[in-house]
Amino acid sequence: MSIQTPGRGTPRPLSKHLGFVTWDRDLPTGGNVYNRNLVDDLRALGVDVQLHRLAGAWPDGDTSTHAQLAWALRESPASLVDGIVACGAPDVITEAVEAGHVIIIVLHLPISDELGMDPRQRERYAALETRALQAASGVLCSSRWSADQLRRRFGRRDVGVAVPGVRPAAVARGSLNTGTPHFLTVASLTPTKDQLTLVRALARLADLPWTASLIGSDTAAHGYAARVRAEIMAAGLLERITVPGMLADPALEKEWDACDLLVLPSRTETYGLVIGEALARGIPAVVPADTGAVEALGQGVTSPDNAVPGAAIRSGDPASLAALLHRWLTAPTLQRAWRQAALDRRDTLPGWRQTAEAVLAYLERPHNPPSTRAGWPPESQPTPPPAPQQ
Repeated sequence: MSIQTPGRGTPRPLSKHLGFVTWDRDLPTGGNVYNRNLVDDLRALGVDVQLHRLAGAWPDGDTSTHAQLAWALRESPASLVDGIVACGAPDVITEAVEAGHVIIIVLHLPISDELGMDPRQRERYAALETRALQAASGVLCSSRWSADQLRRRFGRRDVGVAVPGVRPAAVARGSLNTGTPHFLTVASLTPTKDQLTLVRALARLADLPWTASLIGSDTAAHGYAARVRAEIMAAGLLERITVPGMLADPALEKEWDACDLLVLPSRTETYGLVIGEALARGIPAVVPADTGAVEALGQGVTSPDNAVPGAAIRSGDPASLAALLHRWLTAPTLQRAWRQAALDRRDTLPGWRQTAEAVLAYLERPHNPPSTRAGWPPESQPTPPPAPQQ
């Protein structure tokens, strides 16, 4: 699995010729949406991006999938590599950097932060991603909150931030003036995204008018999706909460247009790309406190006096979430205030061109091999992620 040193001919700026390595799957996850838009806008800026979509069960690779990664990295002097691929093959990342390639890991979410996995598997993933992140030339993430987490956990002082952009979208009509308020969640059905907490909160509000849609892939954790549907049935909410699975245009746009409030009950979020998508449509959001989602809710703030288009609340707490949603449902003034704050934010949100420019700026800074990187190795062993509550 040899990775050759880049050619010694005329040097090419790293920001003009890039490899981009992702997992070959079409699920509309936040990470995949980020990667696709980033590639498009890098190319729009004149960057020659060679895209490699690798098959396999990442991050659980084997000799064959690791060989694919090695080949892809060999093709370019500098590569961006999605974290779910890079953290599954730390030896390949190490070899590429030692051969003189610049390897930047684009880390959407540490793989060991996903809930619902066997503790031994989680420990294995934590060890793999630690090795990969130590070996890489650099690490990019989607929020300042996430960068701070990675600095503390892995001891890297050079973590870069490229905040997700937003595409312009039509203002959602919602249903505040025409019918029943509609809640929306857009996230894969997994323990990490914690749709069960939302269902349990909504069950406490059965005496009030509302409907909800829990949109997202239900194939990543079949058992969890079944639990969500069973809980909806047990609460007698089958006619009020729909779980349609993964939707795409125009079905997804129809849901966005009907939405009055985005509710993101995740246990952890490095950013929350759907929050920007909601704000672009003038839709306020409820997000998990103490996560990168709070930063996403604040994107586009131009002064300390700007109203917040929603609220942050402790994750995993259906009673508190129910109380907040009850307050929103029964207070038209609060509904109008949140809605207006979201509408005011639409023209100040970052675009994907800004994301691409942030990536290029990070690529232009010096990237040293691990043995000479300032502050490396860490003074102590990397801090393992906290044990998540199931």
